[in-house]
Amino acid sequence: MKLFFAKRFEPVRILVVYIAICVAGLLQFVLLPAAHADTGRKSVELLLGDVSLNKLPFVLAYEEGIYTRNGIDVTPMFSKGSVEIIRRSGVDIADQYIFKGDSTPPIKIGGASPTIIRLTTKAGSWDPIILGSTHRTSRWRIVARPEVKSVDDLKGKRIGYSGVGAVTHFVAIVFAERLGWDPQFDWSMLGDGLGVDALKNNYVDAFVGPELHATMAVDAGYKLLADLGDYQLPVAGSSFLFDRAWLAENPDTARRFMKSTVEAIALLKNDKEATFRTLRKWFQMTDPELLEFFYLEAEKLPSKPYPPYEGIKKVMQVYDSHEMRKYTLEHFYDDSFMKELDESGYIDSLYD
Repeated sequence: MKLFFAKRFEPVRILVVYIAICVAGLLQFVLLPAAHADTGRKSVELLLGDVSLNKLPFVLAYEEGIYTRNGIDVTPMFSKGSVEIIRRSGVDIADQYIFKGDSTPPIKIGGASPTIIRLTTKAGSWDPIILGSTHRTSRWRIVARPEVKSVDDLKGKRIGYSGVGAVTHFVAIVFAERLGWDPQFDWSMLGDGLGVDALKNNYVDAFVGPELHATMAVDAGYKLLADLGDYQLPVAGSSFLFDRAWLAENPDTARRFMKSTVEAIALLKNDKEATFRTLRKWFQMTDPELLEFFYLEAEKLPSKPYPPYEGIKKVMQVYDSHEMRKYTLEHFYDDSFMKELDESGYIDSLYD
């Protein structure tokens, strides 16, 4: 009889144990600050590599107190160069949000592709590890002058990007290849050609632009020629870059940062007004139509920002070299922090 009931209720027992494990895993992240209160609050400078939609979750986490609730003090700052570029498109950033230090902070939110390219082309370059990304497939736009009527018209024209090795440069190359064109000879690729000024001064016929640059160009009367999201190009764009030595010494702080990031993305998707407050303050964006348009783009950010595996593969192919071949794909990323958050069910719980 005992054997009968044991067999009968064995599936139930297994289910109960499974649920208990899942709940324990979830509580690991829900209760993270309290569970590690004795470790002390850490202060971290966060460098935002450019002024773009991909940086919105990190300033939102700062503004809405998400970092503080998770037991870390994070101060996000934009790089000086990125602010100079975005100002050409009519977006201003207050001086207190501009990074003025000389050395790279331990965490940077920036393009994986330029980081990898710099590592393999410039001696002594930083070699961080990628823990996640909000830009794994193309979402950007091509904006053009009025005389360019279609994507086919781009052949033989001047296409602008920010700089060699930048994500805009990489996307332009991959897009040309997708069209069956030679990126070197079927059009002219011009650096420092990103933004409204480049179109206005007739320096370029079109440019590959992040959402914010493209939005401001369209608002200035230029033509939205192509939505690169329709092409699903693999991208190694804005990623969470961690200094390897710092990460080895501060895994708990990194875990709190990653938890804060997925929470900020969920808040962005679930609370439009909180997102608008941050856009108004940090991006000086007040026009209601621009706010709505930008928010629609922001909703496309991935809820589970894993590293850009396919994008990194493509970067290694496009910028192939003797030095690049010294590295494996796995050298560039660590997805264990994202897997912890995902497999525990914590990320899904943010959308229940």
